[in-house]
Amino acid sequence: MLEIRHLRTLSALRSAGSLVRAAQLLNLTQSALSHQIKLLEDRYGGPLFERKSVPIGFTATGARLLKLADLLLPEIETAEREVARLMQGDTGQLRVALECPTCFDWLMPVMDAFRKRWPEVEIDLVPDLQGDPAALLREGAADLVIGAACGAEFASFPLFRYETLVVMAHKHRLAALRRLQAADFAGETLITYPLPDARIDLIREVLRPAGIQVQRRSAELTVALLQLVASRRGIAALPAWAVKQYLDYDYVSARPVGEQGLWSELHAAVPEAQRHKAYVLDFVNVIREQCAASLDGIRLLS
Repeated sequence: MLEIRHLRTLSALRSAGSLVRAAQLLNLTQSALSHQIKLLEDRYGGPLFERKSVPIGFTATGARLLKLADLLLPEIETAEREVARLMQGDTGQLRVALECPTCFDWLMPVMDAFRKRWPEVEIDLVPDLQGDPAALLREGAADLVIGAACGAEFASFPLFRYETLVVMAHKHRLAALRRLQAADFAGETLITYPLPDARIDLIREVLRPAGIQVQRRSAELTVALLQLVASRRGIAALPAWAVKQYLDYDYVSARPVGEQGLWSELHAAVPEAQRHKAYVLDFVNVIREQCAASLDGIRLLS
């Protein structure tokens, strides 16, 4: 029997573009997703999509089921939100604070999508003037923080893992290396957002443990930061999604850190009292859905 979860699987395949990312989006293992798809294909007697096409191309059978998914899933999601409003109330506010300034690059489309789904919920960004987003939650000045895990005192929703790349001018000496190690940064100027050392992943996870110190220079905006890098004023360490377009335009070069890369995690943290609010849960879902579809190189967290 065709079930709602099957339609959601096909929709996730189309949005994510691959089996791996679709499994992450659905919080399934890849083998569980493959098994589910095989059962569907056995039921309908043929493949639903082309395995080797990039992006995924759907067969006539798969396309017909997707058409059904496009018809039914929005209605189901709308009904679920309306039931949640009836049960929990239909108004609220969501004040969002960010630990990671580069999150602005993808957060605006997420907020736009959320407003369409929850027009009665007031959503806004809260500036983190103290450099301590968790304190905003404790003080009641924010309702949700996007950043590293904030600790056991808050409810935490995992979002995704991402790799930090070091960017430099094309003729910079580090551009000649395949991968960078801590010692390679000695004597360099690191251009960052105006954040304390403890919130700079490269410093906290790589340089400080190795006893390597670097000079720092700050810039408020990503584009200004990368202009300084391209002008050979220093190097920067940024999430891969934040530098992709600059790499595509051949504006700067980038290198990974260490043999395994420098990976970090993003979580959404809320006070325990907010944990079960329907619009909070849906905001987290929108982040995961939008980022899985639009950000290269991320790995959704279960």
